[in-house]
Amino acid sequence: MDMKKVMVVDKGGRGNAIAHAYARSPKVSHVYVAPGNAGSSLLPKCQQVDIKSIDEILDYVQKNDVDLIDVGPEGYLTNGIVDRFYEAGIRRIVGPTKKAGILEDSKCWAKEFWNKIGVPIPEYKIFDNPDEAKRFITEFYRQNPGENLIVKADGLAAGKGSIVCNKLEDALLAVDRIMIKGEFDDLERGIKPGGKILVEKRLYGCEMMFFVITDGRTILPLNAAMDFKRAFDPGDLRITKYFGGINPNTGGLISISPHPLYEELKDRIMEEIAIPTLTKFKELTGLEYRGIGYFCLMITKENGELTPRVLEFNKRHGDPEAQAILPRLRTDYYELANAVVERRLDEITLEWEPFWCYALVAVSGNLTVRRGSEDKFYPGYPAAHLTNQPIRGLRNVDPSCILYHNGTAFVDPSKGDEDNNIHTTGGRVLTLVSKGETLEKAKETAEREMKKIFFRGMRFRKNINEY
Repeated sequence: MDMKKVMVVDKGGRGNAIAHAYARSPKVSHVYVAPGNAGSSLLPKCQQVDIKSIDEILDYVQKNDVDLIDVGPEGYLTNGIVDRFYEAGIRRIVGPTKKAGILEDSKCWAKEFWNKIGVPIPEYKIFDNPDEAKRFITEFYRQNPGENLIVKADGLAAGKGSIVCNKLEDALLAVDRIMIKGEFDDLERGIKPGGKILVEKRLYGCEMMFFVITDGRTILPLNAAMDFKRAFDPGDLRITKYFGGINPNTGGLISISPHPLYEELKDRIMEEIAIPTLTKFKELTGLEYRGIGYFCLMITKENGELTPRVLEFNKRHGDPEAQAILPRLRTDYYELANAVVERRLDEITLEWEPFWCYALVAVSGNLTVRRGSEDKFYPGYPAAHLTNQPIRGLRNVDPSCILYHNGTAFVDPSKGDEDNNIHTTGGRVLTLVSKGETLEKAKETAEREMKKIFFRGMRFRKNINEY
């Protein structure tokens, strides 16, 4: 058999999950993960390659005869990695081109597009002037007692640019944070997602992260997850103490798959949302979308009927949704990705394992440390957090669970996951994935096994009854 080499471009837990999916294929001999993290080298067949730039990755792929490239994070896609590989004559890469990524890159553009083609969405307004936005918000709360808004940065903000508001003051503060303070701007990279904002009527219901895969012709559902993005469990005193009473969004702290409503709503979501979005996108823009995408949906109950509406679209696997979904995929992932690049996805039948997956994320929490003669306080992820903390207990975790690393690095790679040999490098540090016949059993296992791991300031969420 001609064994294949795969390159996964990602540095976090999503990249580990994608690499692990490829490694399970009998057709794959090596999976390189760039830039990866310590966990990338702890997975079977996988190897971390500590390179970051698109040109470095392209050079490595060419020199090592890599057969297939899969791009995880939105940043590389927005920076045109797929276009660069196409220019170099390499088309075996999974992901949309830079222009086709506008569905995620601009929440305002996407919302206007969905409104035009009749895909169900919440009521919204777009603003490029903070004073006008504040006037609208003030009037909304005056006229609509008991209702609320969500204020969103237009561009990429690492999953944190949507601010869920519980009162007028929250919404006004959100405008200041995004448009005036530039809280989500990355000036070094010239990214200013807060130049425009989307003010959206807040819906109440059940969120669903609904994934699809497409070769530009065929669109298949790639299952769904329930995601918990708030930093703290409801009622946690740190919300008021450190975050002004607003429970901040994160990149995701718990993910569960399958979603309890997936089977009931799958066909309707494909017919009313996924297929119209991607087919009309090609018709109206001339751009073909290829790769993974997911729809963040809110499922509300209206007149006794469940109704899905689109909140936003993302042009890649989710993090930590990929960690919950991909371990359930029975279909060979290399064959699936290969069908995308060869435009024969219509030949693939997706099969799934029947168990539940519970992906639980450990993050860098609040810490006070001594700096010289003064104490310095870190409120913890998603705000300022302390890194470079040694991790203990990784080898104690039940082998039936999977550990995907989000932000870690080796002290000495030869010592692997020995205590204190792996240090934290980010806010989200580890994702522990457990399996169970029921959601309750999977949750119980994840929390029990996570307690075997320790680093200073470590915390994780427990509540899945409220978002």
